[in-house]
Amino acid sequence: MARPKSSPDLVTALRYAASLPNGSDLTELDQLKRRSFITLLGGAAAWPFAVRAQQTQRMRRIGVLMARAAGDPEGQKQAAAFQRGIEELGWSPGRNVEIEYRWPAGDTNRAQALTKELIDWRSDILVANSTPSLVAARQATNIIPIVFVAIADPVAQGFVQSLAHPGGNITGFGAEERSMGAKWVQLLSEIAPRLRSITVMFNPNSAPFGRMFLPAMEAVRASSAFELIISPVRNETELDRAIAIAGRQQPGGVIALPDSFLNSRHDMIVALTAKQHLPAIYSVSEFTRSGGLIAYGIERADLFHRSAAYVDRILKGEKAADLAVQQPTKFELAINVKTAKALGLAVPDTLLATADEVIE
Repeated sequence: MARPKSSPDLVTALRYAASLPNGSDLTELDQLKRRSFITLLGGAAAWPFAVRAQQTQRMRRIGVLMARAAGDPEGQKQAAAFQRGIEELGWSPGRNVEIEYRWPAGDTNRAQALTKELIDWRSDILVANSTPSLVAARQATNIIPIVFVAIADPVAQGFVQSLAHPGGNITGFGAEERSMGAKWVQLLSEIAPRLRSITVMFNPNSAPFGRMFLPAMEAVRASSAFELIISPVRNETELDRAIAIAGRQQPGGVIALPDSFLNSRHDMIVALTAKQHLPAIYSVSEFTRSGGLIAYGIERADLFHRSAAYVDRILKGEKAADLAVQQPTKFELAINVKTAKALGLAVPDTLLATADEVIE
């Protein structure tokens, strides 16, 4: 390492010190100048140490696995929320931290390959959004700390020992709880009260937790007159077929469960349900912005913002095992009134009054 050059101010101060008269001959002005010189000398002496500390500070690396495809507007919003949280805590990209994003979009094989890239990049910590990403990260390392974002029932899925004491190298922020199944059924039935069947879709590969919502749905169905149809969809062909079959169950509806595979295909799903004239409820509001009827779920961008605090604490020395898993605190209801009218549905005033976003 090159030795820091002497500060020009330090050189000037030393020259000035040599020109000062002896202590007994100092005028009041000279005494003032000498005190200023001592202050300057102290700061100048500390300067090389500050430079040396700055030169030896290691850049920290954060690898982030997103649930969306690159360029997805909602994914970009979430990434921006995370970076904003990081910067609010004193981390500055390019100065003391580097952040690399990868976009598996719910593809399990792609998640494994992209996780390896981030580990080979020597990430100090991994942030995993979506179950496929977290599975890939857990399989790849038990040493690098992992902070997950929006993972449903992390205890039942085996990612942590308990919410209060995660253990291991993994902690983070949960997603929708089991009881949400009943909420989706109730909301869909409220906006489309004539339903006689509801098709529940999820991809078992990207959302293996999907069936955890079914008992709550069955509890609602027991007191109603509709049929509950479970439709696992592992690819786009099966997705197309499931919605086509749902269209033949009129009057029917669709529930798209939280699933990175489904969320990454929101435009396709909205178009297919519109073609079949099906009311549908989703777990993320971007579906309604694409023309979907109604959405209710957690505010995922908020979780990304909050997750920055755990990343900060771990980078500063705390262990993931000691940081309790946190649950969502913000939920959002979005309704597309234009789509409701196209489906011949009247949105109840009670729903409109409680909605966070109404699309006319």
